[in-house]
Amino acid sequence: MSSPGQARSSGITVGVVGLGLIGGSFARAYRACGATVLAFDTNPDIFAAASIETVSGPLDDASIPSCDLIVLAAYPAACVDWLREHAAALGAASDMATGSGPLVIDTAGVKSMVCSAAFELAEKHGFAFVGAHPMAGTENSGFAYSRADLFCGAPMVLTPPPVDDFARLSLLDRAHTLLAPVGFGTFSVTTPETHDAVIAYTSQLAHVVSNAYVKSPSAQEHHGFSAGSYRDLTRVAHLNPSMWAELMCANADYLSREITGLIDALSAYRDALDAGDRERLRLLLAEGDRIKRALDDSSDN
Repeated sequence: MSSPGQARSSGITVGVVGLGLIGGSFARAYRACGATVLAFDTNPDIFAAASIETVSGPLDDASIPSCDLIVLAAYPAACVDWLREHAAALGAASDMATGSGPLVIDTAGVKSMVCSAAFELAEKHGFAFVGAHPMAGTENSGFAYSRADLFCGAPMVLTPPPVDDFARLSLLDRAHTLLAPVGFGTFSVTTPETHDAVIAYTSQLAHVVSNAYVKSPSAQEHHGFSAGSYRDLTRVAHLNPSMWAELMCANADYLSREITGLIDALSAYRDALDAGDRERLRLLLAEGDRIKRALDDSSDN
């Protein structure tokens, strides 16, 4: 496991769009290992705060050609808007034949919506784009909570465009090289559609369940009666409502399917309780326990 500073950036220049938790952490990580960091944020106060010790200047059409990597760390629609606005400048700064010019990645929690637009823009204007989703974060948001080591050891999911094998491997190699200073632990490669189907279960459903769980009237009486189970289940109930609403609506079909499956499973437990069917409840609980043990065993191998 590497950390920012162990893998030096060799004097690269990185542009960051959006200085929230994720964008701010990218900015801090690259700055910590010697890169020049340029940035754009719609909030001038945040940009000013980041400029004190992290950001060296603005990211705009004039500075885009100096960038080796550009990280779009805004909400999904804002990532696409920025890319549309600056696509011509990105194309002018790039030569796909030689692999020169900035590589652009996004960090949005949904990939199909962002990548479909980004792949089209990249092909039309002639710049390099790879979808990306760093699997790291906290329940807090904003530049104030960003930190240089947020991604150390974390998984990174990459979703390259549908190009030929040589071009795909070249893009992935560039992404691995440019992201190395940040300290990601593992990289995996998939399609935007597969990413969104899986993330609906592993992340979005977990946030919905946690957020719904604390709406029980019993939550008001939990003090003195709760321990690890309560903390584990409620940790991600605290979230950024605007961001998560956009992410979930962009992935509505997959997430709705997961919620429907969970409702069906919960109904089976409720029906067993209402019927006083202890054996049926035991079998349901045993089934969940067996599945969890199998999942743990497979992850250890």
